Amino acid sequence: MSPPVLLFKFSRFFYILKIPILPRVLSYLNRLMFSVWLPASVKTGANLTLGYWGLGIVVHSNCVIGNNCQISQNVTIGRNCGDIKVPIIGNNVYVGTGSVVFGNIDIGDNVIIGANSVINKSIEKNLIVAGNPYKVIGNTDGKSFKELDFERRNKNF
Repeated sequence: MSPPVLLFKFSRFFYILKIPILPRVLSYLNRLMFSVWLPASVKTGANLTLGYWGLGIVVHSNCVIGNNCQISQNVTIGRNCGDIKVPIIGNNVYVGTGSVVFGNIDIGDNVIIGANSVINKSIEKNLIVAGNPYKVIGNTDGKSFKELDFERRNKNF
């Protein structure tokens, strides 16, 4: 577990216990030390991974992120102007470098979002998307991005 995720877990723990000030202080410490804004109010599942220790990642305070997700550097996850709700990200989701995910949307399980993509509409499960505006470029066949990467690395050429 990387230091920014560990610091986030501590801030989340104190947030759930309703201990005042300490969660906010730890969130600001995370911001200053690692350039990641991941407030204590963000709900995350197990095994969250941040690329390059979270460099440049900004996540809205009401965001929900599932299990086994990987968020690459310079990603923004937040709300659209005028929207009240923010993205809900499923399990086994990979968000590529420089992507922006915003609005009242749902990202399904086993989704891969390519680098520098703009996501402002919901994505069904098991899809690979990329671009601005995003286009569906493939299917994960129900496999997680980690399984697909393992298969790709172990192909016999």
